[in-house]
Amino acid sequence: MEIIAPGVAWVATSFVNVYFIGEPGGPWALVDTGLPRFAWKIKAAAEERFGRDSKPEAIFLTHGHFDHSGSAQTLADHWRVPVYAHRLELPYLTGRSGYPPPDPTVGGAIAMLSRVLPHSGYDLEGRMRVLEPAGGAASEGPLPGMAGWRWIFTPGHSPGHVVFFREEDRTLIAGDAVATLDMESYLELAIKQQEVSTAGAPFICDWDLYEESLGTVAGLEPVTLACGHGMPMSGGDVAGDLDRFERHFSRPPHGRYVAEPARTDERGVDSLPPKPTDPVPYIAGALALGVAVALAVLPKRKR
Repeated sequence: MEIIAPGVAWVATSFVNVYFIGEPGGPWALVDTGLPRFAWKIKAAAEERFGRDSKPEAIFLTHGHFDHSGSAQTLADHWRVPVYAHRLELPYLTGRSGYPPPDPTVGGAIAMLSRVLPHSGYDLEGRMRVLEPAGGAASEGPLPGMAGWRWIFTPGHSPGHVVFFREEDRTLIAGDAVATLDMESYLELAIKQQEVSTAGAPFICDWDLYEESLGTVAGLEPVTLACGHGMPMSGGDVAGDLDRFERHFSRPPHGRYVAEPARTDERGVDSLPPKPTDPVPYIAGALALGVAVALAVLPKRKR
């Protein structure tokens, strides 16, 4: 566990980050829950920071994709606390709908991996609560029990994606609104070089909304940027890095949702654009067939 801002700590669950907000001895909360089967690591980190018998006020989810809510059920049941998310995420967190399927045809390292990643969602019906707006603004509101923090609606990566922001010191927990490493490059994933980048391009289901949300996030001018993927960035010119990324952003040249978004509402997925042809399975099948033929023929030639 590392401290990245006053009252904000983080721990990684494989390639996904989770965050603890709050000081020891006071109210605290967990932001996102990482991958499935990492509850043990998150519980151990919580005990180290807040004490063995402490429990959070709540679990707050930036969104419900499997790598951010994978341990939510286990942790919520262990601590007996509610789980909060935006109302447009509820269909995917209460068993009513699966997410729009990822789009591997956008290309890149994570796109290749997305062919085998789940998008079915979870059923946390008994634990789920809605992040309520305040002050007449439907796009933001306070975090229950966590003074100074507010949630801000940033859809595009998922239908109900939100970020969490503390104005006092301009700390931003960004989920998958952006990442701090290039997830589309095999080399960058290996060396983990810090840079503001797109988070999980194959999972973005509405590129128009995603671009609008980038503008929202850049407009917050954070001093500390804590994302779901990549090491947190603090100090220096974080706001400038984010602004430059937003101004020079360009969507992929092709992909299922690039020209036409997935249509979703409070019930979940309503309609999807046509599924594009994915050449990789055909190439893999041809290679497998070639290897099988070679293995069948070579022994006969030796005999």
